[in-house]
Amino acid sequence: MMRRLAAAVALTLALSGAAWLLAVPSSAAAADSPSVKGSPITGKPPLQVVATAPKGSLHNPYAGNAAMAAAGHKLFFNYGCNGCHGGNGGGGMCPPLINGVWIYGGDDDTLFRLISLGSDKLQAAGYYRQTIENVVAPMPSMGPLIKSDSDLWKIITWIRSAYDGPPGHKYK
Repeated sequence: MMRRLAAAVALTLALSGAAWLLAVPSSAAAADSPSVKGSPITGKPPLQVVATAPKGSLHNPYAGNAAMAAAGHKLFFNYGCNGCHGGNGGGGMCPPLINGVWIYGGDDDTLFRLISLGSDKLQAAGYYRQTIENVVAPMPSMGPLIKSDSDLWKIITWIRSAYDGPPGHKYK
């Protein structure tokens, strides 16, 4: 029942957000200047990146970049993430993203894969729940909706910037 509800919500948000996605211009490559430490931006859809990247190899190229965090907050709305996680990431019908409870772990690689694959496929790939949150709905796969790895890294950059949990738990 919950899976059907989550699927219906994801589909509704995807369809209603499609017009917004088409109306939002893509950022120029020059504006997407990643840091040297992160994974290279390929421009590929997240599911393609996940399919070829070894586990643990994905690192946010925009970490700490305020401009990319601001762009990520807009994308958070454009892709409908706010419908489940609330406009500021504080939760709603799904878990909050800013409180320091990372159900599968909070490293960049795990977050990129969780958002791309959804929780069911993430578990099938060998990941497991490390903790429980008050809301335990499955995360739908957003990989088919998010157009590029750059967009997903921007969203993750915004989530990190909005985080207000324990400092030592921000990336764990």
